[in-house]
Amino acid sequence: MTPFCALIDWGTSSFRLWLVDRQGTVLAESRSDEGMMQSSQTGFASVLENHMGKLGAPAGLPVVISGMAGARQGWVEAPYVDIPAPLDGLTALAVRVPHEPRDVHILPGMAQNRADAADVMRGEETQLAGIAATQPDGLVCMPGTHCKWVSLEGGHVTGMSSFMTGEIFAVVGQHSILKHALEPQARFDADHPTFRAAASRALAQPAQAMAMLFPIRAGQLLGFEGRDDGAPHLSGVLIGAEIAAARELYGAGRAALVASQRLNALYKPVMEEAGFSVDLIDGEEAVRAGLVAAARQLHPVSGE
Repeated sequence: MTPFCALIDWGTSSFRLWLVDRQGTVLAESRSDEGMMQSSQTGFASVLENHMGKLGAPAGLPVVISGMAGARQGWVEAPYVDIPAPLDGLTALAVRVPHEPRDVHILPGMAQNRADAADVMRGEETQLAGIAATQPDGLVCMPGTHCKWVSLEGGHVTGMSSFMTGEIFAVVGQHSILKHALEPQARFDADHPTFRAAASRALAQPAQAMAMLFPIRAGQLLGFEGRDDGAPHLSGVLIGAEIAAARELYGAGRAALVASQRLNALYKPVMEEAGFSVDLIDGEEAVRAGLVAAARQLHPVSGE
């Protein structure tokens, strides 16, 4: 079957490409760690064509890209769309990559252009476009290195808040006194009693979250916890404080949760404890749906 378009989710450290038909059925795919950081050194065009060649993509096949390829340090900058803004209007400000033999468009990110709550996202807006096609209203939580909480109204993004939860976990765990209290590459789930206890304390008293960090080290020195408890303890404090803050900002109603299986499993019970009703969304399916919708807008056929 001949593909209609190539869709790419180009992150900071990852690259995902799908060849799809017009209905969005995946015909072939290619993945690598050639995200923006690596591609900016090796060349975005060469990375793209290597993957297209590997999949046998036709020479004239168009490409639609979301994510960090459109950042200032990326391939071609795709300026932010100021919110509030409709998610089905992203293609109006998509940027075509110049001097490329094939039609390559990069979708824009979105910005909350407020001095008191400045925020941006790039890549997540395409996931949101995929979600909004069936769930145009409500709150969306998108955990990750920089967790996004986004409010939708009628398919429009009306507000967003970014929490550096994942990055703070990494920085504190690797570059503070707490590095002596955490096991490298620790694996734990939401049923870990230390994680749940720490998350519950942070949910109940988020203003004290900063005072909950040093006790992770002190508790081990005094024999209350072991080194295996360090990572779940730190994660529980950070996730609990984040969810408490989001509840204060947006209220505890229905929320879509879009993340990896592991992060979904950590966030869902804490969100439910905080009073949220949670719907799990597959993030990869969402971004692909958003890219398919954009591709159909950029390359329409008569009668569609």
